[in-house]
Amino acid sequence: MAGSAALLRHCPLLLPQNRQGTAYEGFVTAQGRDFHIRILLPMDFQLKNARIECSWHLKKILHGYQHILKQRLHSCLDLVSFMVELKTILEIALKNTQDLHLPRPPEYYSCLVRHLEMLGWNKVVYVDTGLATIKLKAEDSCGRQHLITLKLNAKYPSEPPDCLVDFPVQFAISWMPQNSLVDIYNQFLVALESLKEFWDAMDEIDEKTWVLEPENPTRSATKRRIAIGNNVSVNVEVDPRHPNMFPECYFLGADHVVNPLRVKLNGNIHLWDPEISLLQNLKDLLEIDFPPRAVLEKSDFAKDCGICYAYRLNGSAPDQVCDDPRCGQPFHQACLFEWLQGLPSSRQSFNVIFGECPYCNKPLTLKSSTKKL
Repeated sequence: MAGSAALLRHCPLLLPQNRQGTAYEGFVTAQGRDFHIRILLPMDFQLKNARIECSWHLKKILHGYQHILKQRLHSCLDLVSFMVELKTILEIALKNTQDLHLPRPPEYYSCLVRHLEMLGWNKVVYVDTGLATIKLKAEDSCGRQHLITLKLNAKYPSEPPDCLVDFPVQFAISWMPQNSLVDIYNQFLVALESLKEFWDAMDEIDEKTWVLEPENPTRSATKRRIAIGNNVSVNVEVDPRHPNMFPECYFLGADHVVNPLRVKLNGNIHLWDPEISLLQNLKDLLEIDFPPRAVLEKSDFAKDCGICYAYRLNGSAPDQVCDDPRCGQPFHQACLFEWLQGLPSSRQSFNVIFGECPYCNKPLTLKSSTKKL
């Protein structure tokens, strides 16, 4: 109820279309204008797998902001926080759209070209024909390549440009009218170095383990689902500000496999050492070696869903497993939920549904996500 009230407060024109809370339709308001939008959530209410449908006008306004919206879908905890982010992005997009139609004085162009020459053209990746959008490249101390997109309005440099970056944290610049692109670029470099340890930790995971999700992680992604064995994995969420501290962990797999891992993690948590890498800490606490990329193939432990016969469903890998050791069949949560709902022998209590495994008939209990909003 609290989530429903919060959504109504922030978006009073966006209303639920079904009892399950998986479909919302209505309008999102920005700068006094209403834009039609429809949001479809999967049965597990994972925002990262949500589908957003909107009017052609809204789609045109948000063109160029799709990657930011995808990042917000992955990082926001619920629909309310995403809608707040969406309204903020829409406000920025509308402002930039309006500014694009404002005539720019000659001194705008002469000032911008002078600033670009001060910065160095070798750092420029892209400039649009109107000199309103600029992309700059930078390299951190570990040789990783990064981009920053600047959207300038007609009042530049009196007003700062909007900065779009692929960061796991907010990037806010300090700006005064006498500043230039050089100042933004230097602040960008400082921010890159502040995230060095975070990206080091994530890169080590990506290079030395089999990451099941996300399939193609961005620099802003803070989560990794790491394969441990056949239909067993651990989901790790790392704090980008404190990457060497103990991360949030939860296991996915059959109880008879996962429970011993939980016991080891809880029993060894006092051994966590911030002076060694995050991956090595996980190995030490769990007393395991993660399947190496050099020896095993992803197909050795990434099995298809037993219902839809696919590995990916809306970008997600199977995350439910039959607990019978003789079966161990994996399923997508959405597939299993729909299957169990269709069985006359299944019963449901609140957000928990009780049924049987489609393969071995062993009793199954499936708890759907409670994050409907």
